[in-house]
Amino acid sequence: MTTAAGLPAVRESLHLALLVEPAGSSTVVTLAEAAIEHYALGYSKHPPAALFSEVHQARGLLSQALTRDQISESVATDVRRAVGWMSVLMGNLAFHLDDYTGARAHLATAVTYGDRVRDARLSAWSWGAQAMVARATGQHATALSYAERAASVAPAGLARAQISAWARVPSLAALGREQDTNGALAEAKRELEADAQGWAPGRFGFDAAEYALHEADAQRALGRTERARVCAETSLNATVEATPSWAAASLVMAQAEAAEHPTDAAQRATEVLSLIPADRLRATSRTRLAQLTTTLGTTDASGAEQLCERVRALPPPIGPHGEAMSA
Repeated sequence: MTTAAGLPAVRESLHLALLVEPAGSSTVVTLAEAAIEHYALGYSKHPPAALFSEVHQARGLLSQALTRDQISESVATDVRRAVGWMSVLMGNLAFHLDDYTGARAHLATAVTYGDRVRDARLSAWSWGAQAMVARATGQHATALSYAERAASVAPAGLARAQISAWARVPSLAALGREQDTNGALAEAKRELEADAQGWAPGRFGFDAAEYALHEADAQRALGRTERARVCAETSLNATVEATPSWAAASLVMAQAEAAEHPTDAAQRATEVLSLIPADRLRATSRTRLAQLTTTLGTTDASGAEQLCERVRALPPPIGPHGEAMSA
């Protein structure tokens, strides 16, 4: 478990270590790796803006060590790797704050550092996240190009399974490439079955709920509404209520239900808004809500009008002067 107080405490520990050893050391590297693990495992427990601020400050501390002439090459390599993973976190958090230009900048930095230290998993994850950002802005051909780049460098097993399901599958489905989508889903399943580790927790892990969610999104994009509903239900049943993954699965399921069961869809989406504070509602969920209200707005389903009003009343993730908005 992690707490709000734990975030600055981890960063402060890194700061204290660097005060003793400004040019870094194996101890500083160990602390940086522990910080990244802490942020990754606690990613969904904190508002994106709060976590972004902490990761940003931690990355800044590490970047100062890289400017020291006394830093050894082995320590510098490990610090660069940590800077790369923190940049990936910042890119992902910027994306969830609806800051796509910022996300692209941070992810491009992550690619640079991943290539520099020859960390294939870091490079693959960075390219995969760029595919996610490109899809969100409707650049599906570009997204697929990023996804294929990620797949070409992803290590076998869980990492490649995640890239297939998270980056390639939705990009292919958005382009209507049904057979290729099926192939990418099958590849993800094979890679997972061949990985002794199987599912793993955290932002850089991959679990059954995420796999089912990506399949549900793809099935819906391909017009397979009933299959999308089944996959979304599978994802929903594998999540914890009132978490971001639960919200995502709930909203994908609502989208799949909207045509035939609009009242159920409106009720499900309203429950998400009731349980997830606005400052914790990711941009992906906001997009799904907007799409859902467009669909339900043409019906007379019970609760649809109230849902549309609540969605319109949501404050933006980032205010006009750059401040994070709260519920």
